[in-house]
Amino acid sequence: MEIILKEDVIGLGYKNDIVNVKSGYGRNYLIPTGKAVIASESAKKVLAENLRQQAVKLAKIKAEAQAVADKLAGVALTIATKVSNSGSIYGSVNSLQIADELAKLGFAIDRKKIVVKDVKTVGDYVAVVKLHKEVSAEVPFTVVAEGAPVVEEAPAAPAVEEVAAPVVEEAPVEEEAEEAAAE
Repeated sequence: MEIILKEDVIGLGYKNDIVNVKSGYGRNYLIPTGKAVIASESAKKVLAENLRQQAVKLAKIKAEAQAVADKLAGVALTIATKVSNSGSIYGSVNSLQIADELAKLGFAIDRKKIVVKDVKTVGDYVAVVKLHKEVSAEVPFTVVAEGAPVVEEAPAAPAVEEVAAPVVEEAPVEEEAEEAAAE
Protein backbone atom coordinates (compact mmCIF):
# COMPACT_ATOMS: atom_id res chain seq x y z
CA MET A 1 0.00 0.00 0.00
CA GLU A 2 1.37 3.40 -0.97
CA ILE A 3 0.73 6.29 1.45
CA ILE A 4 1.76 9.94 1.95
CA LEU A 5 2.97 10.75 5.46
CA LYS A 6 1.42 13.83 7.08
CA GLU A 7 4.00 13.89 9.90
CA ASP A 8 7.34 12.30 10.76
CA VAL A 9 7.05 8.63 11.74
CA ILE A 10 10.13 7.13 13.38
CA GLY A 11 11.50 4.22 11.39
CA LEU A 12 9.22 4.91 8.41
CA GLY A 13 9.87 8.37 6.98
CA TYR A 14 9.42 12.11 7.22
CA LYS A 15 6.52 14.44 6.53
CA ASN A 16 5.43 14.54 2.85
CA ASP A 17 7.31 11.30 1.97
CA ILE A 18 5.56 8.72 -0.18
CA VAL A 19 6.24 5.27 1.31
CA ASN A 20 5.05 1.69 0.89
CA VAL A 21 3.66 -0.06 3.98
CA LYS A 22 1.67 -3.20 4.64
CA SER A 23 -2.08 -2.73 4.20
CA GLY A 24 -2.95 -3.51 7.83
CA TYR A 25 -0.39 -1.01 9.20
CA GLY A 26 -1.65 1.72 6.88
CA ARG A 27 -5.41 1.14 7.22
CA ASN A 28 -5.48 0.26 10.93
CA TYR A 29 -2.91 2.65 12.38
CA LEU A 30 -1.46 5.35 10.11
CA ILE A 31 -4.62 6.56 8.35
CA PRO A 32 -7.00 6.49 11.40
CA THR A 33 -4.49 8.37 13.60
CA GLY A 34 -4.02 11.05 10.93
CA LYS A 35 -0.37 10.26 10.35
CA ALA A 36 -0.89 9.41 6.66
CA VAL A 37 -3.30 9.48 3.71
CA ILE A 38 -3.67 7.07 0.80
CA ALA A 39 -1.39 8.08 -2.09
CA SER A 40 -3.99 8.44 -4.85
CA GLU A 41 -3.22 10.34 -8.05
CA SER A 42 -5.09 13.43 -6.82
CA ALA A 43 -3.31 13.30 -3.44
CA LYS A 44 0.05 13.11 -5.23
CA LYS A 45 -0.83 16.19 -7.34
CA VAL A 46 -1.85 18.11 -4.22
CA LEU A 47 1.41 17.08 -2.52
CA ALA A 48 3.49 18.21 -5.51
CA GLU A 49 1.76 21.61 -5.57
CA ASN A 50 2.16 22.06 -1.79
CA LEU A 51 5.87 21.18 -2.01
CA ARG A 52 6.36 23.67 -4.87
CA GLN A 53 4.66 26.48 -2.93
CA GLN A 54 6.56 25.58 0.22
CA ALA A 55 9.87 25.67 -1.69
CA VAL A 56 9.12 29.21 -2.91
CA LYS A 57 8.29 30.36 0.65
CA LEU A 58 11.41 28.73 2.08
CA ALA A 59 13.60 30.32 -0.60
CA LYS A 60 12.15 33.75 0.26
CA ILE A 61 12.72 33.22 3.99
CA LYS A 62 16.28 32.08 3.35
CA ALA A 63 16.98 35.13 1.14
CA GLU A 64 15.71 37.46 3.89
CA ALA A 65 17.89 35.70 6.45
CA GLN A 66 20.93 36.00 4.17
CA ALA A 67 20.27 39.74 3.75
CA VAL A 68 20.26 40.20 7.54
CA ALA A 69 23.43 38.09 7.83
CA ASP A 70 25.17 40.32 5.28
CA LYS A 71 24.23 43.41 7.31
CA LEU A 72 25.49 41.76 10.52
CA ALA A 73 28.87 41.02 8.90
CA GLY A 74 30.16 44.54 9.57
CA VAL A 75 28.83 44.87 13.13
CA ALA A 76 31.07 44.79 16.20
CA LEU A 77 29.60 45.29 19.67
CA THR A 78 31.00 46.63 22.93
CA ILE A 79 29.27 45.50 26.10
CA ALA A 80 29.99 47.30 29.37
CA THR A 81 29.42 45.32 32.55
CA LYS A 82 30.42 45.37 36.20
CA VAL A 83 33.84 43.83 36.72
CA SER A 84 35.84 42.87 39.82
CA ASN A 85 39.43 43.96 40.43
CA SER A 86 40.71 40.66 39.03
CA GLY A 87 38.95 41.24 35.69
CA SER A 88 36.17 38.70 36.15
CA ILE A 89 32.58 39.69 35.48
CA TYR A 90 29.90 39.69 38.15
CA GLY A 91 27.58 37.12 36.56
CA SER A 92 28.13 36.63 32.82
CA VAL A 93 27.34 38.15 29.46
CA ASN A 94 24.56 36.23 27.75
CA SER A 95 22.42 36.29 24.62
CA LEU A 96 19.94 38.74 26.16
CA GLN A 97 22.58 41.45 26.52
CA ILE A 98 23.82 40.85 22.98
CA ALA A 99 20.24 41.03 21.64
CA ASP A 100 19.76 44.34 23.50
CA GLU A 101 22.95 45.77 21.96
CA LEU A 102 21.87 44.62 18.49
CA ALA A 103 18.44 46.21 19.06
CA LYS A 104 20.16 49.53 19.77
CA LEU A 105 21.74 49.23 16.30
CA GLY A 106 18.38 48.48 14.68
CA PHE A 107 18.50 44.66 14.45
CA ALA A 108 15.40 42.95 15.87
CA ILE A 109 16.83 39.50 16.60
CA ASP A 110 15.29 37.05 19.04
CA ARG A 111 17.71 36.18 21.84
CA LYS A 112 16.94 32.49 21.34
CA LYS A 113 18.68 32.66 17.96
CA ILE A 114 21.95 33.89 19.52
CA VAL A 115 24.52 31.33 20.69
CA VAL A 116 27.24 32.50 23.09
CA LYS A 117 29.86 30.50 24.96
CA ASP A 118 30.43 31.27 28.66
CA VAL A 119 31.63 34.86 28.96
CA LYS A 120 32.93 35.46 32.48
CA THR A 121 35.96 37.70 31.93
CA VAL A 122 36.77 40.91 30.11
CA GLY A 123 37.94 40.38 26.54
CA ASP A 124 36.99 39.73 22.93
CA TYR A 125 34.43 37.07 22.00
CA VAL A 126 32.25 35.94 19.09
CA ALA A 127 28.50 35.25 19.15
CA VAL A 128 26.79 33.17 16.47
CA VAL A 129 23.38 34.36 15.29
CA LYS A 130 21.39 31.52 13.71
CA LEU A 131 18.96 33.24 11.37
CA HIS A 132 17.91 30.14 9.39
CA LYS A 133 18.83 26.48 9.45
CA GLU A 134 21.30 27.16 6.61
CA VAL A 135 22.25 30.78 7.40
CA SER A 136 24.17 32.05 10.41
CA ALA A 137 26.29 35.11 11.13
CA GLU A 138 29.17 35.69 13.52
CA VAL A 139 29.08 38.90 15.56
CA PRO A 140 32.29 39.85 17.35
CA PHE A 141 31.87 41.63 20.68
CA THR A 142 34.14 43.07 23.32
CA VAL A 143 33.35 42.96 27.04
CA VAL A 144 34.72 45.96 28.93
CA ALA A 145 34.52 47.19 32.51
CA GLU A 146 31.61 49.52 33.20
CA GLY A 147 32.81 53.11 33.59
CA ALA A 148 36.29 52.29 32.29
CA PRO A 149 37.79 54.81 29.89
CA VAL A 150 37.59 53.74 26.27
CA VAL A 151 41.08 53.28 24.87
CA GLU A 152 41.12 54.19 21.20
CA GLU A 153 44.80 54.20 20.27
CA ALA A 154 47.82 54.42 22.51
CA PRO A 155 49.64 57.72 22.04
CA ALA A 156 53.28 57.68 21.01
CA ALA A 157 55.82 57.46 23.85
CA PRO A 158 56.61 60.97 25.14
CA ALA A 159 60.08 62.36 24.76
CA VAL A 160 62.37 62.42 27.80
CA GLU A 161 62.07 66.23 28.08
CA GLU A 162 58.26 66.06 28.26
CA VAL A 163 58.38 63.53 31.11
CA ALA A 164 60.79 65.62 33.18
CA ALA A 165 58.81 68.87 32.87
CA PRO A 166 55.76 67.84 34.98
CA VAL A 167 57.94 66.48 37.78
CA VAL A 168 59.72 69.86 38.12
CA GLU A 169 56.39 71.71 38.21
CA GLU A 170 54.98 69.44 40.96
CA ALA A 171 57.95 69.91 43.31
CA PRO A 172 57.16 73.54 44.37
CA VAL A 173 53.56 72.59 45.12
CA GLU A 174 54.76 69.89 47.53
CA GLU A 175 57.17 72.35 49.24
CA GLU A 176 54.35 74.89 49.72
CA ALA A 177 52.20 72.19 51.28
CA GLU A 178 55.02 71.22 53.66
CA GLU A 179 55.55 74.88 54.67
CA ALA A 180 51.83 75.30 55.34
CA ALA A 181 51.82 72.16 57.45
CA ALA A 182 54.87 73.35 59.45
CA GLU A 183 53.17 76.61 60.41
